[in-house]
Formats: sequence, structure tokens, C-alpha cells
Amino acid sequence: MGLELAEQLDWQLPDVILYPTGGGTGLIGMWKAFQELRELGWLKSPRLPRMISCQSDGCAPIVKAFEVGSRFAEPCANPRTVASGLRVPAAIGDFMMLDAIRASGGCAVAGREESIVSWMLRVASLEGIGICPETAVCFDCLEKLAAVGQVRPDEKIVVFNTGAAQKYPGVVPIELPRIDKDNLTPFWNQIANP
Repeated sequence: MGLELAEQLDWQLPDVILYPTGGGTGLIGMWKAFQELRELGWLKSPRLPRMISCQSDGCAPIVKAFEVGSRFAEPCANPRTVASGLRVPAAIGDFMMLDAIRASGGCAVAGREESIVSWMLRVASLEGIGICPETAVCFDCLEKLAAVGQVRPDEKIVVFNTGAAQKYPGVVPIELPRIDKDNLTPFWNQIANP
């Protein structure tokens, strides 16, 4: 992901990356790739992005470890989130994640579990992209960070969408009309006269 992002942005990395982190391998891998690209001299600027670890407040062991300044995260005792990719009570790469976050000048933030569905709907309606619940958490974190000035509108910000809404049919409640198979007249009238 880090190599692809650098190439797509013409070797100029963004200022901020928000990444939904469960196990954290994506965040760890990107940070490693960025350091290697800088060392190779491929980047147009030696500045690396601030890495933001985004977790749900229903399972946020990395956020808690970051907030208390620990290098290792305590396992989350009762992980609860509809974002299954974030339901990781004990990430094996916790210390590598926390090292990368701190080295980048980034942070770890918990998004509100209850905002996941609204962010999924909001992004889909504004951008036409069906984001996964994990990414919805990132948008909630971005809103929090923007409100306190930790990210600014003039910065280039990348939010990773690590899944697709279609993989979570039970997360977003949809109310579909019932069609009476024995009486299709109301259905056809609705289609003919919207």
C-alpha cells in the first residue's frame, strides 16, 4: 500500500494518513515502505506523513496504549464493534504500530461505534463510495482531529478504505417495501408513476 500510494501521488506523500487498525500490519508496512523510499531517494520530499491509527471505542487497545505512553497495548477485555477488522483485542504488532505512530508525529484515536452507520451512509451519498465500517471509524476520527486542529483543511489527507460495504449487509439497516406477489398492481403503479 505504501509503495502504491507513493507512486499514485507522484512520489509526494500526503501530510496525514488515517488507517483503520486492528492488527496493524497495514500501518506498519506503509511506515516501513515510506522509510525505504526516503532512503532510496525516490520521494520528492524527505517529510513522511503523520500516521493516525483509527480504532472503534468498542475495541481500542492501541489508542489506550498511545494515550498512556506505553509501548505495548493491554488486551481489550470485551471487544465490541460491528467493524470486524477492528475487533482485535490484542494486536501482535502493537509495539511496531505504536513506534511508527510516534515516530511519524501521529496519534491513535477512537471513533464512536454509534457513528459507524451514519458515516457509511454519509460517505456513500456524498462520494458514491461504499465504505466499510472500519473506514467509517476513520471519518469519525478525522472529524474529531479537525475539530481540535490536529489536521487542517490545507493538508493532503488520505483515508484508507480497507473493505467494501457489500461485505457487511447486516450493518446498515435497509427498509425495503414488501411486494404482494398476488397483487402487483400497486408495485407497477409506483414504477409507472414515481
